[in-house]
Amino acid sequence: MVVKLSEIDDLSRPEHHFLEPGDRCFFLWEYTPNRGYKFSEVNNLILNFKKSPERQGRPEWRYKEQAIEKIAEAFLKSLRAEWLRSVTLVPIPPSEVRGSPRYDDRMLRVLRRLGEKFRRNLDIRELILQLESTVADHKADQRQSLEDLISNYRFNEQAALPPPKRIALFDDLLTTGRHFKAAEHLLQRRYPDTEILGIFVARSSRAAIIKEMFMSEK
Repeated sequence: MVVKLSEIDDLSRPEHHFLEPGDRCFFLWEYTPNRGYKFSEVNNLILNFKKSPERQGRPEWRYKEQAIEKIAEAFLKSLRAEWLRSVTLVPIPPSEVRGSPRYDDRMLRVLRRLGEKFRRNLDIRELILQLESTVADHKADQRQSLEDLISNYRFNEQAALPPPKRIALFDDLLTTGRHFKAAEHLLQRRYPDTEILGIFVARSSRAAIIKEMFMSEK
């Protein structure tokens, strides 16, 4: 897979309907929803990355560890060193809270592994905490509203200082953009003059189905 950050633009933004024109969001790859591991390398990576912690200890767990390593390496290659030294890296909270057997800190682990690979201390902070566990979007009959999601987040005052110069919100998959907007809303209230952008491992795109079919015919 080619490792390159792309930016959500006017053509792709309508697929993530909570995003607004002023939002700056970047992604490495395109994930195709409702397809399995074998559909593409990206699908295989994302689905392994999302393996539930309840699978830990089983032979398949090594694929999740490999995914964490691969994603950290991709971010290292695609993010400029000067930028990494100047930004606060913030993982968007997972659907389960700490203490749950399904709590999955995969994005935080990627950022910490990125710091290890960078060989310099990065400003990694859990600025946003979730109050209650929720059903993951891909398993929910009805998704939470943006307002419900915002009300289930709280700002982590213990990690507030020093004030960030800029903030990058990290998550595995950009779908509607709702989680990004909820996290952005919370951080803008606390740091109204700070630049906030989103960086994702992949964006969910039905257009990737057509692209994959076209490539397979060659």
